[in-house]
Amino acid sequence: MTKDLNNKVTTVKLAQKLYGEGKDYDKEKKESKQNLTNINELGTPYIPGRIDDSIFVLPIIGQIEGHILSPPQNKSTKYEHIIPQLVGVERDKKIRGLLVILNTVGGDVEAGLAISELISSLSKPKVTLVLGGSHSIGVPLATAGDYSFIAPSGTMTIHPIRMTGLIIGVPQTFKYFAKMQERIVDFVVRASNIDKQKLTELMNSTDVFANDIGTILVSKEAVDYNLIDEVGGLNSALLKLKELIRLHETEKKY
Repeated sequence: MTKDLNNKVTTVKLAQKLYGEGKDYDKEKKESKQNLTNINELGTPYIPGRIDDSIFVLPIIGQIEGHILSPPQNKSTKYEHIIPQLVGVERDKKIRGLLVILNTVGGDVEAGLAISELISSLSKPKVTLVLGGSHSIGVPLATAGDYSFIAPSGTMTIHPIRMTGLIIGVPQTFKYFAKMQERIVDFVVRASNIDKQKLTELMNSTDVFANDIGTILVSKEAVDYNLIDEVGGLNSALLKLKELIRLHETEKKY
């Protein structure tokens, strides 16, 4: 009988060693389900204790979806998902900095500008990184951080705003377009070091597209025009963000 008891004790200890003593399997199952939901909806995993939670990584991928739903075959980032995350970044004391990773074709102008303003207004350090491309309304998003990077193969397309669908051809419509364009230009000039006149020239250039106007900037060209701060990848962006976090927290002490 003593032998059987010892065997049971040994079995329990072995199980605890292999699977963890007192583990809450229901909690793990719930966290796993939450993780899958976050990845599916927002592209951001929730893995407590396994990554550095002090830096929040925000991916903005595909088309920026605003008030109108994108076609189901389009990869899109919904602004109603992004805005609560940014509010959470500002309010969460554990989060010390924000890294925004961009690969977007553009999309809804109002939504893209709203996200850009929200990123810009965060009190915490934020760095943006353009991977692939950050086109159209992705341009203000790329400049919304305290410091910006573009990958060596990254591109940015600058062009005037466009509208699809039925448009009423009256002077008021064109005035509205002009005001919206001015808002975008003002934000990009405010958030980067590009000259306003140069940005307007790039936007209205006619020698790049066959049947349209605008300019494509490839990697270093965006830096040369002072639109983006530096050419670099993920490691460079993280190192810069950590540097900005240290400076920010040092300033707060004094």
